[in-house]
Amino acid sequence: MLSLDMIRRIAKGKVDAANAQSFLLAYSRYGSIMGLDQPHRLAQFLPQLLHESADFRYDREIWGPTPAQKRYDTRTDLGNTAAADGDGKLYMGRTGIQITGKANYREFRDWCRAKVNPQAPDFVAKPDLVNTDPWEGLGPFWYWDTRGLNRFADAGNVEMITRRINGGLNGYDDRLDYLTRTSLVLLGYGPADVKAFQADRGLAADGIAGPATRSALHGALVKTARPIPPPLARPEPGPPVAGDARVKPEHDASPSAPVPPSTPQPASWWSRLWSGFFTAAKGP
Repeated sequence: MLSLDMIRRIAKGKVDAANAQSFLLAYSRYGSIMGLDQPHRLAQFLPQLLHESADFRYDREIWGPTPAQKRYDTRTDLGNTAAADGDGKLYMGRTGIQITGKANYREFRDWCRAKVNPQAPDFVAKPDLVNTDPWEGLGPFWYWDTRGLNRFADAGNVEMITRRINGGLNGYDDRLDYLTRTSLVLLGYGPADVKAFQADRGLAADGIAGPATRSALHGALVKTARPIPPPLARPEPGPPVAGDARVKPEHDASPSAPVPPSTPQPASWWSRLWSGFFTAAKGP
């Protein structure tokens, strides 16, 4: 079971415990539903989140405003108005994976109401509520789910996952390093025990986590997985559409490539799974 201690072992810097706990709250109830209790999928999901949030230190965008942030106000592709009326800051990036723009707040609200609770808050009307529990921890799951990223995780395709989340390969080396650290910890090694893993697998023990080592890590994690049930019927993600450029904290501010959300499952089914989940909110 994923824990705060494991996250701290994988992280490269100091972890913000409150932000990490928001994620773990969602993961404890949502991880298995998402299929992210499969170690090889979690090994792909968590590195992206750790990179995007800088070890959970950021759960909202650092606001300058920078020149790019000033342009949010008129970014109609984000669902904001064409007028400089302050909606850029209102719908700035929030949660560990930075939901940005009015259109994405609306998508996240609709996803939560369809899959989690029909009474989920109206994040368009009150965007700060995105950073309260359990919603803050759900932000990354919304993005992962609606972009169908489990299929790339099953193939060990970290490049495609990065492109879907980032829109390019910004910070790719850092994401690969997190992937190695996460995989090792999930397999019971220390986060830097590359040589030990290589020796155990009959690889050249040079301590370098190259493609062969990453492939072996993925294979080892797949062997520990439980059988994956057939997925719920849902359409394959379509081509990119407008209204989904996200912006990370200022250490990485590049847009992502969007894919339309999946067809929602019946709310009553999800509501039963989530019974008793809603706890006291963490203030914005």
